[in-house]
Amino acid sequence: MAERMLKFTTVARKTPEKRAAEARNGDFHEIYADFIDAKATEQSSRCSQCGVPFCQTHCPLQNNIPDWLRMTAEGRIQEAYELSQATNSMPEVCGRICPQDRLCEGNCVIEKSGHGTVTIGSVERYLSDKAWEMGWVKPLVAGPATGQSVGIIGAGPAGLSAAELLRERGHEVVVYDRHDRAGGLLIYGIPGFKLEKDVVERRTSRLADGGVEFRMNFEVGRDATLEDLRGKHNAVLIAVGVYAARDLIAPGAGSQGVVPALDYLTASNRTGLGDVVPEYENGTLNASGKDVVVVGGGDTAMDCVRTAIRQGATSVTCLYRRDKANMPGSLREVANAEEEGVTFEWLAAPRALSGDADAVTGVRAIRMRLGAPDASGRQSPEEIDGGDFDRPAQLVVKALGFEPENLQEAWSAPDLKTTRWGTVKADVRNQMTNLDGVFAAGDIVRGASLVVWAIKDGRDAADAMHRYLKSKVGAPALIAAE
Repeated sequence: MAERMLKFTTVARKTPEKRAAEARNGDFHEIYADFIDAKATEQSSRCSQCGVPFCQTHCPLQNNIPDWLRMTAEGRIQEAYELSQATNSMPEVCGRICPQDRLCEGNCVIEKSGHGTVTIGSVERYLSDKAWEMGWVKPLVAGPATGQSVGIIGAGPAGLSAAELLRERGHEVVVYDRHDRAGGLLIYGIPGFKLEKDVVERRTSRLADGGVEFRMNFEVGRDATLEDLRGKHNAVLIAVGVYAARDLIAPGAGSQGVVPALDYLTASNRTGLGDVVPEYENGTLNASGKDVVVVGGGDTAMDCVRTAIRQGATSVTCLYRRDKANMPGSLREVANAEEEGVTFEWLAAPRALSGDADAVTGVRAIRMRLGAPDASGRQSPEEIDGGDFDRPAQLVVKALGFEPENLQEAWSAPDLKTTRWGTVKADVRNQMTNLDGVFAAGDIVRGASLVVWAIKDGRDAADAMHRYLKSKVGAPALIAAE
């Protein structure tokens, strides 16, 4: 091992080639090239094989990163892939969109020692893409039939991860989703320059080919109540995510041209998938030829500013009320956006929007400073007297985060317990709600979070649901399915 590993002192950190900004600004293709075999092997050899692998402990899925890096360095690519997917239902997705700079790579020991982190995310993506190319990704094979039926509400990463494991254990699985394609935010919320849609579609096709039934354009509350689904299935998983946009509180925020981030991103992604989107065609959700202001500092805001650049905006400005060091989004995404021509106004917040009800024309913003810490420990932004400034804007995108929808009301489920934030209450030990046989996972439980956490929660929920079904009287086949 020593001959192949611990080369961080002699081999420099190297990421896959990134397309130049002037080239990538004109399309929605991914911006990073693939690693070639030799480069993936070389970069993996930089791993120090720590006795306490902080990369693994800071991965929500607890991926066995040091071992699959060692296998990659030794040329055991198929084994490395099989190990990487043993704990991750979508390694090729995580390799592309996880904020590795805040998780595995951000806690790499050699990064802390000044040698530059191992490019874990790029190697993970390489392994998965190589596996699809070489046919190493095996079809989903259902276990011995248990006679038990599971309904999953939501075809996002939590629901899809749970569906895979439950089907492997022999359960009948039906996934319900209000959209016309499976994938949730992976399809409609994340732009193609971060995650091309065929990467998601081949995963959902694998599930469908393995016997998972998808009921698309199905909205709980319209087509069935939660109680209806409980009567149809032996267990139900709520994995709907959080989609209600936080509003912008400022005079003029109700003007035409002030739009929620998810509406804007969905229109762009649908157009890229070949759909005709009237709001995109008529310019309502299209940045072409406009001055654009995006309010917010998270990853969704970065997706919006970079989408606007690609749609041909005249100018794109991001307003964030804290400084760069305190923004919640990935600094890697900020760097990409800066390269592509986005202007960042740090320590700035919208004060009012100019124009009239029919059209927004600009944003009056105020300079901020960081004052005393708030309840979370972060410094609270304070307005600076006389710090007003203006930015032109014919399109203002609200990227202020997401809240849960009112499921009790929408689903005619008043008995479903929720928290004061509107998220579903679930037992931390087994992810079951207060309703027998009804489980919950992902953002609808933890609040708006990362895709990798949704995958983790979906896998944990599948384990809990399997234990629940196995415990029910009249399910002897489940013992054999273990």
